[in-house]
Amino acid sequence: MSSIDDEIAEIEKEIAKTQKNKATEHHLGNLYGKIAKLKEKADKQGGRGKGAGYTIKKAGDATVALVGFPSVGKSTLINSITNASSEVAAYEFTTLTAIPGMMNYKDASIQIVDLPGIISEASKGKGRGREVLNVVRNADLVIMLIDVKKLHHIPVIEKELYEAGVRLDKKPPKVFFKSAPKGGIKVMSTFDLTELSPEIISSIMRSYGFINGEVIIRENISAEDFIDALLGNRHYVPSLMVFNKVDTLSDKELKKLKKTYKDAVFISAEKGKGLDNLKEEIFQKTRIIRVYLKPKGKPADMDKPVILHKGDRIYDLCLKIHKQFIEYFRYAQVWGKSAKFPAQQLGLNHVLEDKDVVTIVI
Repeated sequence: MSSIDDEIAEIEKEIAKTQKNKATEHHLGNLYGKIAKLKEKADKQGGRGKGAGYTIKKAGDATVALVGFPSVGKSTLINSITNASSEVAAYEFTTLTAIPGMMNYKDASIQIVDLPGIISEASKGKGRGREVLNVVRNADLVIMLIDVKKLHHIPVIEKELYEAGVRLDKKPPKVFFKSAPKGGIKVMSTFDLTELSPEIISSIMRSYGFINGEVIIRENISAEDFIDALLGNRHYVPSLMVFNKVDTLSDKELKKLKKTYKDAVFISAEKGKGLDNLKEEIFQKTRIIRVYLKPKGKPADMDKPVILHKGDRIYDLCLKIHKQFIEYFRYAQVWGKSAKFPAQQLGLNHVLEDKDVVTIVI
């Protein structure tokens, strides 16, 4: 454990033994503020990995980071579902650089990045871990590949990702900061905060160097969530747990594992088992939708969809085609799930759905 980790651990111990009441709020706020500054210092000391092969240029319609311990089968998997060529061998640390491959599925191109095996204390640089984790921070989806007989790896991977600033399956906390020239720190919240109080928040802000401004909190959050919002460099990303080598389990063992991990995907990369299901889960988790264009008075082009993501609007579709479509936009006609009836006329803010057909009138 580094000296910064030691300092954080000591402060956390002091927080744990400090009773929370009006008299200790200022003290607790200062302690949380010290943790925030130490975490920022740790991030800066760690820097951003500069190892060859670790600066992966995002390509395709989404990027997926494949994370797991050495020899879990990442190279075999990526070779099975993409066009990459990742070395496969029965010993640890075969993959020494991050290897991207493209998975083509349902008209979408999804980049899968095979990363060197993550190990304990990767977030602190062990085994070139920081370089691995920096790629993860730029992903749209994290796949945790787990050996079915090494379940103890799960909490280790989750901890390393958390320490590296990756927040799996979470949304950014609804915290907003607004600077002001004077007036001190004002805290406004639309929720009753169970762990934090305005006094603690103000103390955290002051110890971090903020003297004047407004803090607006729109959900009940923890001190850790508030520090994440304050640092502003966390990466919030969905995850998918994938268990590999299911062919080494008995039917009874596999049934028990599936009962415990209901949302996971179970595969054998070597035997090619469960890969179609995995591709579909990746497609769903990356929130991809396909929108087909129909020129006015002509049939829709059903061979080449425009790839968007769930929540995207007609505005985003226009922007992807050409920004002038927004400038000269009159209306759009939509056929599909998002329309109340065929050829409904809709505006730029209309949210599209998968397999919608759209005519843009300019």
